[in-house]
Amino acid sequence: MNTTPKKFNPNIKVVSQNPQRLASGHRLCPGCGISVILKQAMTTIDAPIITANSTGCSEICFGAYPYTAFKTPWIHSLFENSAAVISGVESAHKALLRKGKLSEKQKKIKFLAIGGDGATYDIGFQWLSGALERGHDFVYICFDNEGYMNTGFQRSSSTPVGFHTHTSPVGSQKKGKPQHRKNLTNILAAHDIPYVAQANPANFADLMKKAHRAFEVEGPAFINCFSVCPTNWKSDPQKGMVISQMASDANFWPLYEVDHGKWKINYKPRHTEGKLEEFLGSQGRTRHLLKPENEALLQTLKDRIDHDWNYLEKMEESFPMS
Repeated sequence: MNTTPKKFNPNIKVVSQNPQRLASGHRLCPGCGISVILKQAMTTIDAPIITANSTGCSEICFGAYPYTAFKTPWIHSLFENSAAVISGVESAHKALLRKGKLSEKQKKIKFLAIGGDGATYDIGFQWLSGALERGHDFVYICFDNEGYMNTGFQRSSSTPVGFHTHTSPVGSQKKGKPQHRKNLTNILAAHDIPYVAQANPANFADLMKKAHRAFEVEGPAFINCFSVCPTNWKSDPQKGMVISQMASDANFWPLYEVDHGKWKINYKPRHTEGKLEEFLGSQGRTRHLLKPENEALLQTLKDRIDHDWNYLEKMEESFPMS
């Protein structure tokens, strides 16, 4: 089992020599984070990749019949079962490998499943959990834009407390979603799989290092990626990476990894004071949290952010990477 990371250089001039798995044309909204994340992740290796794509924004925009933006084998799965589909493909590959029916190049194939937070946190959670428990050798990347964007901007279990969606609206009776978000990254770390990470495309070097490591390990790996959605967040499409960086600067979206049970926080902001307010003020879905009458709700969000950050610090202290 490979538990020692190889050195990886995320220099753009270097990794740009690897095969580009996505064509330049797609139907994603201007400023969407999905294509940025996927290009960063898939460029980190030169091995062949087979991808299973859950129904959602990425599938609709990358693969509207009869076209696809993928230059590699690509499977459109149902909303819920991309992890199960890629598990079947990976199992078939192992069977052919045992029978000696693969060429040297085919032996090096990597397997990738992708989906949004709706397909990952909610609808497809049991399929993903099962695939991880069985130990299939694949990488799962989640595009977390904190709601069901493809079907009309409904709340998901990834939507944070107080955030507006069309099914958790802001009005006189309610002020956005009343529940805290599910911490899926930590839940999947508890599956005791080889590699789990949380990444942000605004920090491309960190994301690419994590993607390379995820493809490198033997067994299942999961990366949860912060994915800006200007259309439903009501944010400036030109400031997607700026807003994404704000999220990590405020500890709202911490960058960390769990490699064979060892924890590491990859980015520790020096100053977080006022950063959350800056992040919330950049989007129409969250500006209401900055109003004086919602001070208590904003404090509830801050308390949860502090709670989650303290948990990460304790895990890093207890199970540090060497």
